[in-house]
Amino acid sequence: MTPTFEAALQTIKDQISAVPLDLPSEGVPLEAARGRVLAEDARADRDYPPFNRSARDGFAARSADLASIPVTLACIGEVAAGVHFENTVGAGECVSIMTGAPVPDGADAVVMVEHTQREGCRVTFLQGAQPFENIVRRGSEAPSGKFVLRRGQRVGSAEIGLLASLGAAKVTVLRKLRVAILTTGDELVPVEVRPEWFQIRDSNAFSLQAQVAEAGGIPRAVGIAPDRSETIMQMIEECLEEDFFILSGGVSAGKYDLVERVLEEMGAEFYFRSVAIRPGKPLVFGKLRDRFFFGLPGNPVSGYVTFQVFVERALQALAGAGFGEPVFWSARLAKPAAPKAGLTTFTPARVEMEGSTPVVDRISWQGSGDLVGLAAANCFLVMRPDEGPRSAGDWVTVLPKGD
Repeated sequence: MTPTFEAALQTIKDQISAVPLDLPSEGVPLEAARGRVLAEDARADRDYPPFNRSARDGFAARSADLASIPVTLACIGEVAAGVHFENTVGAGECVSIMTGAPVPDGADAVVMVEHTQREGCRVTFLQGAQPFENIVRRGSEAPSGKFVLRRGQRVGSAEIGLLASLGAAKVTVLRKLRVAILTTGDELVPVEVRPEWFQIRDSNAFSLQAQVAEAGGIPRAVGIAPDRSETIMQMIEECLEEDFFILSGGVSAGKYDLVERVLEEMGAEFYFRSVAIRPGKPLVFGKLRDRFFFGLPGNPVSGYVTFQVFVERALQALAGAGFGEPVFWSARLAKPAAPKAGLTTFTPARVEMEGSTPVVDRISWQGSGDLVGLAAANCFLVMRPDEGPRSAGDWVTVLPKGD
């Protein structure tokens, strides 16, 4: 029985989660950590912020002095970010303060400069303030010793900034997952070769390498396997040298679609051999010896979609980052659309803003081999088989294109 999109995703999650890889760790410079998976937890090495920090340019004062306004206080100094005020703010006093500066002792509120009037050393406050208003309190972001990042978290630019603030010049991360990519088909020629009129260049090897790298893995293109069982078997043996492998093409029901038969002969276990989606229905997921694999349809859009919604999740989970479900957005439909009976469909589309409203419109494309159409899209319009026909203006589901 062909599983639904949701059932196939759950099967992948269950199988991958049952046997996580024990990847070794390695230390890398902080600037090289982007996209890597943390091998250790990270704790705050001190309170963050380490002092009561002003969130505005203005004047620091005692909130009790601002209970009745307008009120005029004596300005006894100034404090900027990177320095501190050595004295204490007393009754009837205030200090000029800049955003990011430490709030002086004695003061417990900051009033924005636009709500004050200054004449020399006298400042008139036109607006009051509650205790700790416009102040980020010491330790409120993270007290000393708190876990701020966990093992298994993927490092992005925000995480790099946080690690830098902790003084982590070197970061311990898990080794990247090594992924073999094997494309199949007599019709394929290398990208640098001028094809005959009946041949096509092997674009899938390059798009899959890019997707694997984007997912945090190390891609290895094994080559193009012709439609001959012996050669396919030999090249799959080479794929087994890596942590995981992807086969592109040869998984449909045609006379020369030999990949599944070869995998069977090699003793592969299959968890499913198709999924109720379009494009990408002839998707294979299984395990050969101790290596998980996917067999993707050879049509480029089918391969792209199935990688984004299925393979990427598996790679990230095996790499130690957990199994992240696809994140869907909503937009209003530009033109009427209807679901496909029995299939979840992913149609290349574009979302554009019309005022403050996202509106999605399908692009003109010629099916699952149309790379020109795929490149023009910035998302996929997602329609599930249990949905009825949708009218223009209805809210619908979209999946952002991976890159």
